Amino acid sequence: MLPSPSSPSSCGPPLPIHTEVLPWIIWPCVLMGLGRAPQFSLLYNGEGVEWHPVHFSFWASLRQKGHPPTCGEQSGFQAVLSVSAERTRILQTLEMQSTANYLWHTDDLLGQGATASVYRARNKKSGELVAVKVFNNASYLRPREVRMREFEVLRKLKHQNIVKLFSVEEMGGDKEKVLVMEYCSSGSLLSVLENPENAFGLAEAEFLVVLSCVVAGMNHLRENGIVHRDIKPGNIMRLLGEDGQSIYKLTDFGAARELEDDEKFVSVYGTEEYLHPDVYERAVLRKPQQKAFGVTVDLWSIGVTLYHAATGSLPFVPFGGPRRNKEIMFKITTEKPTGAIAGTQKRENGPLEWSYKLPITCRLSLGLQAQLVPILANILEVDQEKCWGFDQFFAETSDILQRIVVHVFSLSQAVLHHVYIHAHNTIAIFLETMYKQTSVEPSHQGYLFEGHPCLLEPSLPAQHLAHTTEHSPLILLNENNENPIGLAFRDPSLDVPKFVPKVDLQADYNTAKGVLSVGHQVLRISRALLDGQEMMLRGLHWVVEELKVTCRRTLETTQSALLFLSPSLGTEGFTSMTGEEIPELKEAADLKSKLQTIKEILSRCSQNIVETQTSLSSLSSELVKNWDQVHEDRSTHHIQCCLDKMNVIYKQFKKARMRPGLGYNEEQIHKLDKVNFGHLAKRLLLVFQEDCAQKYQAALLTHSKRMRTVHETRKHLYLVSSSVATCQKEAQEAQGQLSKALDRLSRRLWQGRMKAAQSSSPPFAAYSRPVPKDLVLHIQELREEMKLLAFDLQHNNQIIERLSAVPPAPGSLRAESDVVES
Repeated sequence: MLPSPSSPSSCGPPLPIHTEVLPWIIWPCVLMGLGRAPQFSLLYNGEGVEWHPVHFSFWASLRQKGHPPTCGEQSGFQAVLSVSAERTRILQTLEMQSTANYLWHTDDLLGQGATASVYRARNKKSGELVAVKVFNNASYLRPREVRMREFEVLRKLKHQNIVKLFSVEEMGGDKEKVLVMEYCSSGSLLSVLENPENAFGLAEAEFLVVLSCVVAGMNHLRENGIVHRDIKPGNIMRLLGEDGQSIYKLTDFGAARELEDDEKFVSVYGTEEYLHPDVYERAVLRKPQQKAFGVTVDLWSIGVTLYHAATGSLPFVPFGGPRRNKEIMFKITTEKPTGAIAGTQKRENGPLEWSYKLPITCRLSLGLQAQLVPILANILEVDQEKCWGFDQFFAETSDILQRIVVHVFSLSQAVLHHVYIHAHNTIAIFLETMYKQTSVEPSHQGYLFEGHPCLLEPSLPAQHLAHTTEHSPLILLNENNENPIGLAFRDPSLDVPKFVPKVDLQADYNTAKGVLSVGHQVLRISRALLDGQEMMLRGLHWVVEELKVTCRRTLETTQSALLFLSPSLGTEGFTSMTGEEIPELKEAADLKSKLQTIKEILSRCSQNIVETQTSLSSLSSELVKNWDQVHEDRSTHHIQCCLDKMNVIYKQFKKARMRPGLGYNEEQIHKLDKVNFGHLAKRLLLVFQEDCAQKYQAALLTHSKRMRTVHETRKHLYLVSSSVATCQKEAQEAQGQLSKALDRLSRRLWQGRMKAAQSSSPPFAAYSRPVPKDLVLHIQELREEMKLLAFDLQHNNQIIERLSAVPPAPGSLRAESDVVES
């Protein structure tokens, strides 16, 4: 039987309990206990209330014995838990604090600084969650005007990207001020970056949300003439909007003050990793200097914060870390070359290494990096005279945020590109941007979208481009063949930390977190490699299908030309009975020989095209087979399973690190967990290397060979098509000449017949053979047929030209769009 809280010997005197608390603490206990098992309990875990079995009579007694306290008075209560018949323990005293309208528990700590702590609280009447900022004794050592500054700043600011101030209330007999603010349920940007999944930086879409929110919030501060002085990920709160998208809000204005662009301040505030070097020198190194600081100190902090969000790490890191090697930290920031955005020292007393671009592990696309790096380089400038001002910072960041993203997969390079361009820019600018990213000249660029040729008119605005995504991009075709580059990535195994042999709860947690971070990176890379293989196969399949269409059209053109040549070659009747004395007959014979040669060339072209069709059909079958293999690949599923199991162990380590130590049995379990965690990590990396990386490299090699085949096939078809077009032209000219020769021959024979009628002597007695009496009529009929044939051939050529019978140069599929429409 549990001791009654009314028993002085067991639990002491009855504890005062706020009656306002009962609707959301005590009454749920009562309601949950009715009609259930005789035991349940309330366990406060630092984040919320958990319910466990305990005797209902305890809560009923607690409800009956409660004494209403005075509003604003601190109160608490004790609960005795009964977990089971074999094990009971005493729950620690839960300390509650409150103002007139809000109540919170001291374990509900959201954040803590030098002068205040922030707790999650509830409205006593509605139960609405809020954040309350409670100031500590150190805060009251500051001048009163400094303490009041935060209240005044928050009252002045009203923006969706700045945490709202609801009210300022008082607590306790000393009337201590408490700020009641908007509660952001998803933590801070720092907590997002601390997630192992984001150890190498945010995804591109989330980073753009952060950039947009920070820029909007800072713009509102500058419009109101306020400098924040403590910008960092921990002071950027996050919540989820109704559409599920993140919203980031600036908070903690304890160091903020009003300051116009041309004004200076001398007091120092902030967090040392994010401090401007001039402020760092005085605030951290304690070196006397009389420098005054302007609003640009916020820009430096923003630059460090954005770099942290993009990469998951700080830009300036001395050996041993910023907190342990402060002098080198200061040296890195002050000696940073112009244009550099990061500096590190990898060994003790080693040289400083500078970086002018984001690391390869960064998850941002090269297209976005090209826009972001110049901004970072110009706001991470120690010389305040060279550093950008806020106007230029807002202009450049807004320029990024106003751009649209066009996703383009370069089939020859096997690389996915993100092209950031304004919707009002012309397509010519888009083509130039693609040239900068791929080195493919605009005149050599051809595009497919979802298997269809895209005719890009350079003068049109970019908003006419197809709506693309990472999984449905434009396919860039290059006229010139080049070796594929593929996805560039750092070998994840190089970043895997090692466990220390002994049991060290904090060290084991840190190591597990590092390994898990690498696991998430492995999963992302594996998925990208599979997506790359899929895009290579899809793009090649579409190109092959286009080539097959080109083959079919060229073959139809060739066969039509052969068909129109047949009547011209059927004139043996009159050529075989004539001698060489008649010039027109000799000319007709020569033209017939020429047409025969053209027929033989067209026949060879036809056979060549048929062979090319067979080759393309075989390649198409291979692509379909490989496509099925890629879709059946289970490597990412195996990696995800390993990652899920590792995450379970990681959570255990995360809980264990808060404990002072482990019992013998728990320590043995912890050791086994370390071993299992290590085995899972090795298995994950093995799957990545053998089933992902190696297959991707093999796919790249195969893709390179196929691209060469496709490129050669396109060139071959171009030559064949050109040959067919030339043959058509020559055949048309020869048929025209033959028609004229037959016309002249007809007139000669007609004239000869008329003379024969006027003279008794045979008009052609000098010839070795007599002219058949129906030869004239035969030639006249043949001439008429040739005229009709020439007319049909000319009309056919016009149709063929309109249908783009002559294929374009290799790499350009623009002309084929008309064929598809026809």
